Amino acid sequence: MPKMKTHKSTAKRFKVTGTGKLMRTKIGKSHLRRNKAKRVRRLFDEYLVVTHKPNVKRVRRLAPSLWKHR
Repeated sequence: MPKMKTHKSTAKRFKVTGTGKLMRTKIGKSHLRRNKAKRVRRLFDEYLVVTHKPNVKRVRRLAPSLWKHR
């Protein structure tokens, strides 16, 4: 059986909390930020919990290294 390889793009986009929840960043934070209000730009820095079970399962399969040390 070959080793599981981590999908590096997925590993960079998600984080796992100490309790095992999958966290993601908000969309729309990369460009056209100067046009947005300061409060909106500040809200982009927050992380959100991924609650959709099929997506959590997909990320777990793509990036097993995220859960390696849990």
